[in-house]
Amino acid sequence: MVEMLAPRDFYGKTLVELGKTNKDIVVLDCDLSGSTRTSLFAKAYPDRFFNMGVAEQDMIGTAAGLAAGGKIPFASTFAMFASGRAWEQIRQSVAYPRANVKVVASHGGITVGPDGPSHQAGEDIAIMRAIPDMTVIVPADAYETAAAVRAVVEYRGPVYLRLPRDKFPVVYKEGKTFEIGKATLLRKGNEVTFITCGLMTETALRAAAELETEGVSAGVVDMPTIKPLDVSAVILAAQESGAIVTAEEHTVIGGLGSAIAETIGESRPVPVVRVGIPDTYFSSGSPEELLEACGLTTVGLKEAALRAVTLKKHPVRVRE
Repeated sequence: MVEMLAPRDFYGKTLVELGKTNKDIVVLDCDLSGSTRTSLFAKAYPDRFFNMGVAEQDMIGTAAGLAAGGKIPFASTFAMFASGRAWEQIRQSVAYPRANVKVVASHGGITVGPDGPSHQAGEDIAIMRAIPDMTVIVPADAYETAAAVRAVVEYRGPVYLRLPRDKFPVVYKEGKTFEIGKATLLRKGNEVTFITCGLMTETALRAAAELETEGVSAGVVDMPTIKPLDVSAVILAAQESGAIVTAEEHTVIGGLGSAIAETIGESRPVPVVRVGIPDTYFSSGSPEELLEACGLTTVGLKEAALRAVTLKKHPVRVRE
């Protein structure tokens, strides 16, 4: 039976665990602590929790001030609001002075489903990735989320950690370690490699297993740190398989797919097929319906892999 866990639950639990021994950890939220799971920290350490109300800009500014005073602030809200409403404050007050603020945004991507396009954050990774000195992390599952939270506490500098809302299948076992800027090779393949982040990692593993039964050797690399990217892992995957498929619950513009394509183009040109949210807005729908509409399914990834293999064998040539 597949274990289904919500990464945001493990974010809240890990904060409580770390707060026992690290008194510098403080947590801020924008009236959404029940949803982001920072309510667990608020209950355990009420004197170190700050509900800022519906005021994301104020939350980030306050977090920057707390960081200047030596605290380690975790500022949480939905991904749409963290990357949208508070962008200027994150850039000016956090990233520019390299303030030790951890922005942990839940409800990322389109799997917020019924909440509709106003809450479906499909651009946040691109927005945060473009900010100088910002570290961007998208864990594959709940266990990697817990490990990532432990890692960012020790890391000094601004971080954007993106989490989904729902429960999803786990990839790793409890006790997973995490190193910022390092990918994990989950499966080797010599014809095509999936490079993924977030919930698409488990989907890629299923797609690779099915491709194997059809005679196609597909590898899977979990790339939880979008910035700084594990360039060595990307180049190695290109060298060993000769074709790459990226998969992310994010627009194909500016996120993981763009980061991989940029690296491949400059270092080891091979076909790259990006799978993600197309350049459009979606209506409300179930997470499953929306993922299917984007090709972010086992079937969709298999089709993308076969397309990448075909491109490797028969490159597209433009008529002069």
